[in-house]
Amino acid sequence: MADKKARLTVDGLDESIELPVYSGTMGPDVIDVRPLTGKGLFTYDPGFVSTAACDSGITFIDGGKGVLLHGGYAIDELAEKSDYMEVCYLLLNGELPTPEQKETFVNTVKNHTMVHEQISHFFNGFRRDAHPMAIMCGVVGALSAFYHDSLDINDAHHREVCAYRLIAKMPTIAAMCFKYSCGQPFMYPRNGLSYAGNFLQMMFGTPCEEYQVNPVLERAMDRIFVLHADHEQNASTSTVRLAGSSGANPFACIASGIAALWGPAHGGANEAVLTMLEEIGDESNIEEFVAKAKDPEDPFRLMGFGHRVYRNFDPRAKVMKKTCDEVLAELGVEDEPLLRIAKRLEQIALEDEYFVERKLYPNVDFYSGIILKAIGIPTNMFTVIFALSRTIGWISHWNEFHSSPNKIGRPRQLYTGPTQRSYPK
Repeated sequence: MADKKARLTVDGLDESIELPVYSGTMGPDVIDVRPLTGKGLFTYDPGFVSTAACDSGITFIDGGKGVLLHGGYAIDELAEKSDYMEVCYLLLNGELPTPEQKETFVNTVKNHTMVHEQISHFFNGFRRDAHPMAIMCGVVGALSAFYHDSLDINDAHHREVCAYRLIAKMPTIAAMCFKYSCGQPFMYPRNGLSYAGNFLQMMFGTPCEEYQVNPVLERAMDRIFVLHADHEQNASTSTVRLAGSSGANPFACIASGIAALWGPAHGGANEAVLTMLEEIGDESNIEEFVAKAKDPEDPFRLMGFGHRVYRNFDPRAKVMKKTCDEVLAELGVEDEPLLRIAKRLEQIALEDEYFVERKLYPNVDFYSGIILKAIGIPTNMFTVIFALSRTIGWISHWNEFHSSPNKIGRPRQLYTGPTQRSYPK
């Protein structure tokens, strides 16, 4: 039931249109514009930046105040006190698990970490220099050809099994994408390790010797997973929901999210940070590039500073900065040229009046890019790791969508083409 009502007066209509107004538990009110359709009207909102396409209880963002909450818990608190498996449970179920529930959840995920052996043959169909996101998109979409037993989207148990499978298999598939590109043998999961530790051993281990997980890097990777787990109704999550509205199987829906995430304006942002650092090339060039960034006539942009959603600061960046400092100190790579450029840019952004006034602070993509570079993960794998992290957000929103009455998405348009005309003889 509507909390309030709004009235819209339109020139040419004899009477105003009454529109229900709804209030959520947090955030601005929304105006229900569905009554406009009966009057032959639609709203016009390119990019859907002013439109709520759904109601959701998973994640809340207040960009103006720099707030990001999962199930009501602040992201910085989750990153400091929780871990990725616990956050996965929270996003799926709406509550943090008890110790017993977490143990059961983690054990269930571990039981699904291996992929069907035939899937490894899929990789041979790709060129060795194929972008890992191209491979991941294809392989994840193909999972539906192997797991026929859980594709009934109207069955809550089937949706749960799919969620477990995707959470568990994404690190395995991501690591396989990397191993294939460098010609090394695939590494099987080691279920005695943590989620992040297992991913690191599948990435960097070889059959030649036992891989020892560095606890500092393990914790850093876990935090990267936590901080990228979900971000409300962004482009890729909305894509997953829209694909899901057609009744498509969950693996196809997640593949659509991976495809949307691939874009440089979305998941490719931390990859763009490293590309920018390489373009700057040397510390002696920093002042020149900062000047270019300040010049409104120059197309050059400093990547990894400011955020479209957060108008003050990215709440994830503070935790990621601390983690970045820990990783660089642990690995002793502070003097690596690109990382020196990055640290100098960070200092400028935090002190220079131009950046401070415009609130162009380093964001989560800036710090995560530096961490992944320091760990030794190639730039073209950055978005793959983002997709791995975001899978839990996608599948949680997909499950939420199918857990209540829904309808297929069908956006409207403002047509600006020719009017009807006759075919020329």
